[in-house]
Parts: sequence; structure tokens; C-alpha cells
Amino acid sequence: MAKCDMKMPEDFLLKISKLGSNFDSVADTVLQAGGEVVLKKVKSNLSSVIGRGTKFKSRTTGELEGALGLSPSKLNRDGNHDIKVGFAEPRSDGGSNAKLANILEYGKHGQPAKPFLKPAKTASRQECIDAMTKALDEEVEKL
Repeated sequence: MAKCDMKMPEDFLLKISKLGSNFDSVADTVLQAGGEVVLKKVKSNLSSVIGRGTKFKSRTTGELEGALGLSPSKLNRDGNHDIKVGFAEPRSDGGSNAKLANILEYGKHGQPAKPFLKPAKTASRQECIDAMTKALDEEVEKL
């Protein structure tokens, strides 16, 4: 699964500190807004990669695309709020969606890599930041 760490500017951190006891609910809303942007881009990239450039007719069932989703926002062990874009497990055949996604992303012997996660992370970075900033401003205005 892809991981992204972002460092926050001081003015942003001051705005967050003003939220007080409403921080958790606002953080969930803001992370959800950013996660939706990234999820949309990952789904788009995944659907364009599946079945492309194969020697034989594609045997895709659509199960990998259907398993892609967004986790609920949670606190991690460091006390930071996290939201994850990933695959639900297991597949109907008992296999692993994460394994198939890894093979697509990095390839294997006889199968070239078809990256979809890393390009989505890069391409959606600014749009994600903008969506999260907009959602934060809306939540602060509500208070």
C-alpha cells in the first residue's frame, strides 16, 4: 500500500489548534475530502492499466477494481489521523487483492510493471491539498 507523509505549515497548524474539541470530527471530514480525490485518481489509473499490453486476452473480472476503496479515518499509534486508499480482502477465489495490485504496480518475471499507485499519488497531490484546504475552511466557517 502506498504511504504519504506531509509536513504542515505553521499557519495551518494554528488554524487547527483553534478548533479545540471539534478537531477530531473536522479532521475526519477533511481527510475524507482529500481521500476521495486520491481514490478517484487511483481508480482511474487502475482501470486504464488493467488488461493493457497483454499477450493474451485479458481475464479480468473487475474484482480488483471493485475492492478498491477508502478506509474510515482513524488515529494511528503516533496520535495522527490516517485515512488509507487500499483494497478489501480477500478475493472470492481466496487470493489477495493486495498481491495482484503489487504485481500490477511493480511487475514480475515475464510481466512488465504497470504503475498506477505512484502516478496517482503524484498527480493528485495538489488537487488533494486544495480539496482538504477547502473542506477545512468550510468546517472552520461553520464554527
